[in-house]
Amino acid sequence: MAVERTTKRQQMTRERVLEGALRLADEIGVAEFTIRRLADALDSKPMTIYHHVPSKDEILDGIVDMVFAEIALPDPACSWKPAVRARCVSAREVLAAHPWAVPLMESRRSPGPATLRHHDAMVACLLGGLSLPMTAHAYALLDAFVYGFAIQEAALPTPGDEMTEVASSLIDDGFAEQFPALHTFATEHAMQPGYDFGNEFDFGLDLILDRLEQLAGEHPSEA
Repeated sequence: MAVERTTKRQQMTRERVLEGALRLADEIGVAEFTIRRLADALDSKPMTIYHHVPSKDEILDGIVDMVFAEIALPDPACSWKPAVRARCVSAREVLAAHPWAVPLMESRRSPGPATLRHHDAMVACLLGGLSLPMTAHAYALLDAFVYGFAIQEAALPTPGDEMTEVASSLIDDGFAEQFPALHTFATEHAMQPGYDFGNEFDFGLDLILDRLEQLAGEHPSEA
């Protein structure tokens, strides 16, 4: 038995700890995340975890950095607008897979190399078409939109029974009488075949990018 535990301890690495932590966070979120639960998930002991990653904060730093590493960097071969658009689309897809990460993305006090590389690439891309002040505006606005949309999208009812239950509550006569505008919007638009809330992401993203491009053209010395 001692030999078996020693073998497991030798097999444990920082990378294995962080990979396990990422899987666990995806499964239960970070509110319920503890070192004990991580150790159990890895068939290990808390002290073994701490030997490779000294604290829970460092684990969170590490898995946030792993999420940033999954987001596609803007392509330096493209002009700023399509490159930034592709990055934002990638960010939305990655955050959908790791919904727990959104509140932590910009809150860590020790950003990892993938995080810093990502921000550096984004700033460099935006500076390819915008001034420093406009780059600051653009980056803040784009991330507020992407992160906010990811939070909203993750909170929506899931397709199937849950969505049917929500929809049924919006179509009765009492609801229509009390909230007529919302009832009209729901029944004549949002509940129609083919409606997909996800399409609003493309609309909003293009609206932001088009306006940034317009400002850059109208005021080249400022934008």
